[in-house]
Amino acid sequence: MIFFKKFGFEICSYLQRRAANDSTFTYEVIIVDDGSADGTKRVAFEFVKRHSVDNVRVILLGKNHGKGEAIRKGMLHSRGELLLMLDADGATRIDDMEKLENQIHAVAKKGQQSEDSAGRDSTIRISDVPAAVFGSRAHLEEKALATRKWYRNFLMKGFHIVVLLAAGSGIRDTQCGFKMFTRSAARKLFLNIRLKRWCFDVELVYLCKWFRVSMNEISVNWTEIPGSKVNLLSIPNMLWEMAIMSLGYRTGIWKIYS
Repeated sequence: MIFFKKFGFEICSYLQRRAANDSTFTYEVIIVDDGSADGTKRVAFEFVKRHSVDNVRVILLGKNHGKGEAIRKGMLHSRGELLLMLDADGATRIDDMEKLENQIHAVAKKGQQSEDSAGRDSTIRISDVPAAVFGSRAHLEEKALATRKWYRNFLMKGFHIVVLLAAGSGIRDTQCGFKMFTRSAARKLFLNIRLKRWCFDVELVYLCKWFRVSMNEISVNWTEIPGSKVNLLSIPNMLWEMAIMSLGYRTGIWKIYS
């Protein structure tokens, strides 16, 4: 909750500065409280009072459903053209969102050039471009391998192999909690997401490939926050989730709706 309060101030200050410098820039912050019992709800409503309900909204889930479900609810309640998901612990710097924005604009520009070369005179809205950008810590992997315990490296390497088998290649760091989607991509992805906990990130990669959503991976600044790591004991549960996902989609039990 302390990390959330500090990072919340950083987020709102950053967005206010951008809005002050650019009259076309608008924003909203959606805080999803996943049944917390540490005072997060109280702090969230303090932000609403300070910044107004137009800029900050709170979604209360009542009881804990899992990170995946919390993100899904937040995305489906959003009103923006570009939708950023980020963890509340402040592990990633908020101004790194500009890197992700720039990548999505590059994808949109490329699509516009393709339309023009085909003789179509149309303006593509950024919200209609099916694109997703994944923040990544893969560039820090070499240093992490040198400092982590051998058994943690072994388990994480094994996890990456299972992710590759379940969702395919394309994204090296699926678990970084800093991702941006256009509105078009988010609606397709989060209307279909089923995993409610940690492995929903892997399901996002699978669904991006299914819908042919453009995927890119961008290195971001990342700081390890004490107490925010995934517990090693949760890895078996994550492997089980990926097995369920793979079985569900490959057998057709899980239908994908467009």
